Amino acid sequence: MALRFDDISINTLIGNGSFVQGDLKVNGFIRIDGDIVGNLETDGNVIISEKARIHGNISAKSIIVGGIIIGDITAKEGIKLLSSSAVIGNIITHKIQMEDKVVFHGHCIALTNEENYNQAVDKFLQSKAIRDKAVLA
Repeated sequence: MALRFDDISINTLIGNGSFVQGDLKVNGFIRIDGDIVGNLETDGNVIISEKARIHGNISAKSIIVGGIIIGDITAKEGIKLLSSSAVIGNIITHKIQMEDKVVFHGHCIALTNEENYNQAVDKFLQSKAIRDKAVLA
């Protein structure tokens, strides 16, 4: 397990104009101003600026979205979608905030009760796996 001295300093930055292709697994807080084609996984927080574009799934502790995401988002502590954001994919979290003018197309599970949350996530992931398998057949 990684030692965390603070959750406010950014460990990783993908700057404006940068392009990353492939899956990323980072430790701690990450800010994205560029483009990613691939999945992103971190044990920390994520900020996705309004200039950022991500085509892949994101898993983090908490996420603030200002840009465009095509993929599923999982953040146990919470997700905030800013008015400049667009998410085409599913959202799984305990808490969600959406500002006006957000574009969201997908399923959303947002339950604060841990037991209900876990049951809903398991049921959703099972049905998603069945749907994905049926589409490929």
